[in-house]
Amino acid sequence: MESIKYKRVLLKLSGEVLQGSKDSGIDVDTLESLVNQIAEIHSMGVEVGIVVGGGNIWRYRDFKNSGIERIMSDNMGMMATVMNGSAIKSAIEKKGIECRVASALSVKQVAEDYYPMKARHHLDKNRIVICVGGTGNPYFTTDSAAALRALELKCDVLLKATKVDGVYSSDPQKNKDAKKFDTISYKDVLSMDLQVMDLTAVALCKDGGMPILVFDLAKIGNIKKAVMGEKLGTLIS
Repeated sequence: MESIKYKRVLLKLSGEVLQGSKDSGIDVDTLESLVNQIAEIHSMGVEVGIVVGGGNIWRYRDFKNSGIERIMSDNMGMMATVMNGSAIKSAIEKKGIECRVASALSVKQVAEDYYPMKARHHLDKNRIVICVGGTGNPYFTTDSAAALRALELKCDVLLKATKVDGVYSSDPQKNKDAKKFDTISYKDVLSMDLQVMDLTAVALCKDGGMPILVFDLAKIGNIKKAVMGEKLGTLIS
């Protein structure tokens, strides 16, 4: 068996990841590629929790001018994560892997209610757990939900799979002199207001001592490299 650094991980996926090259919705080829990588680390003995966003379907900040009140819009976004989580579950189960969708919103026809102890039990039984519905509350991002779930599920690391290859001192697309960090402290991320993820999530991880690995999901094989502890992205600790 290949050596793994992190036995239990919380993988944070944005909703946009699932849309691939489409303008919105779910691209089935992208979903299949993603699930293949998740199945690979699961076969290595890694216990996998997932938090998925809903930005490919609905997200408040993309529809601020819709006239829909913020709390209702956030609730719609949380329901979008249920759709994404259900799609991931279906693709995972086709590979013969047991999987559960656990929702912070009560949608019992499609997902079980989220309870930390029950979700940890599933992980102990080598089932993949997909946490949807955000935190169950408006005004909180799915980054914050990922930080909370990583702590509740007693994960070894929060894997923030994103579109960039790490944390930079400024936007590398706007500033060619932006510096990439191999490692950085929670304190520096907060004090420098680096927008790699929601700062509430960073503060939660800081308080709970949960390391965050930020890496580029676009390169196939990076999830495996992350769990094996290979040099990759930026480690926030």
